[in-house]
Amino acid sequence: MAQEATRAYRPQPRPLYPAKAINTPSGTVGLPAQHDSRAEHDQTTPVDAMDEVTAAFVRRTLCARQLHANTITAGDKGAITPRPLDELLPPLTSSNAVDLELYAIIAIIIKDFVQSWYTRITSDHDFTDEVIQVIAHCTRGLEQRLREVNLEVLVLDEIPQILQSHMQAYYTSRDLQGNCLQGLEFREIYHTLRPHPALSPAPDPHRPGSSEEQQENEAVWRQLLVQGILTLLLPPEDLENPCLKVLVSEIFSELVLGSGVGGKACEGWTIWEGCTKLLGIVGKRDGQALASEPVPPQPLNRLEQFGLLSMRQAAPVNSLTSSNETWDAFARTFWQVMQHLSVVSTAIYAIITALLAATSLPPRTQPDRHSRSGRHAIQHSIADDRSESMPKTEADAAAPPNVRPILDMSLWSCSSRFLCLDFRMPWFSGFLALTRHSLLFGPGKVGGTNGSLDRLLAHIIHSRILNPAILPLLIRTFRTSLFPNYTLGPARVPPTPDEATEIRLRCADAIVRAMPAFVRSRFFATEDEGRMRDDAAAMLMVFDDSYLNKHFVFALVELVVTRLFPEMEERGVTELLAERQADLM
Repeated sequence: MAQEATRAYRPQPRPLYPAKAINTPSGTVGLPAQHDSRAEHDQTTPVDAMDEVTAAFVRRTLCARQLHANTITAGDKGAITPRPLDELLPPLTSSNAVDLELYAIIAIIIKDFVQSWYTRITSDHDFTDEVIQVIAHCTRGLEQRLREVNLEVLVLDEIPQILQSHMQAYYTSRDLQGNCLQGLEFREIYHTLRPHPALSPAPDPHRPGSSEEQQENEAVWRQLLVQGILTLLLPPEDLENPCLKVLVSEIFSELVLGSGVGGKACEGWTIWEGCTKLLGIVGKRDGQALASEPVPPQPLNRLEQFGLLSMRQAAPVNSLTSSNETWDAFARTFWQVMQHLSVVSTAIYAIITALLAATSLPPRTQPDRHSRSGRHAIQHSIADDRSESMPKTEADAAAPPNVRPILDMSLWSCSSRFLCLDFRMPWFSGFLALTRHSLLFGPGKVGGTNGSLDRLLAHIIHSRILNPAILPLLIRTFRTSLFPNYTLGPARVPPTPDEATEIRLRCADAIVRAMPAFVRSRFFATEDEGRMRDDAAAMLMVFDDSYLNKHFVFALVELVVTRLFPEMEERGVTELLAERQADLM
């Protein structure tokens, strides 16, 4: 049984996953074991108040039977302390911090979706424990598949490409909307540009039944997606259990994908709040915050600037010595120029030092063939075929094939499209394009594959963006946004249009505050804080329509699923189920 296999899998206490062998098209590859620093981090990091509340909720919901049986006695007075969660529940991943956040989401779903009706039938917890064991089996298999995915290409190239397509279709539909009389025509134009079977037809109040038909198509899409995932993740014996399979399928298709991903996550105000919280996680620079009070006037001369001359004494001196004012202005200009030169020289020195030190960084590995999008895969396969017939230099021969440089990924063009650089600052957009081309194909190919700049960017991205330590905080932010107060009920009333506008303005204000003062004053071409915020809020209107956001979110879901389960890109659910059943015979 899956339960016995899972219990045998869980060690006491739980270490990280050991090195495993996985089957790949090229043969059997051993997964490197994770470093012990993550386990030491889980054991030595103090648990904050939020984690204690979350752990208590998980124990109360999923470990009610073990609350009194599985305890340890602390001290001579017989104080009772509950056992850790990693000793009461099966491991979900190789990180205790991630497991805590995932178990909080599972506990919310079990409490409101299973225990709400199952406790009326019986007080037995075996069924709930079996569901937890099946979910743990699936999450461990999912983590093993996640290690085979090239997250670098997924995050920096494929996801920005989908976002760029969404913005391009949005602006095109908005430009064509001027010829339409009905506001709903905007949705139809967008759906024509980016059709999706789950979102067809576009809801139209003038066509009765169009909304219900679209919801039915969306429900069928969710069921097919979840059925295919469960067919590849569930253990063989659980595939033959229809009750368990239907229950897990309904939980993920209707509750997670339906109410969570396809519901709240597609609302514009949810995306704006998520961006605001994400900027808060990254951290705002206190020295770059917009000042809410007027700036006091600058002192008239250097004596007054350093407090050596009072205002009463400064007036007659300044009125009598106009030459000193000229000298002070010249001195201030001189020191400002010297300060700027010092900053520029320090920045150049830091860049050169970083590029020289980047040569000692490890080279980037070769990604899988399926990690590319279709358009980029065709382009680069043609480029690879052409490059085979061309003479190669020593640097080109040392570079691994099919590894795209980071400067050549879609992240940069997507950022330029979101910021509307072609419209705001066309000269700067052209300068950036020329600089990127020079770094990729110019002398030395500094930005080419495994060049100095390429290794440096890869190191920064993996240490700050793709850092596994950020994952628990991101999951917590996602959980608190969708399920506040540990409940699936109507914990929050959807905001009114005025409240949604305030949320968008707060997100715009967070974006403006995250930009350096020197950059934002030139990017927005104004010093007015209100105009900056309104201008940034206009850029966020690309996520205003929930129906349009579903096209973007569903495309992201399909991308992630096909990267984790490449079998679903080649075969349907019926074929996958037939193959699994044939393996059991």
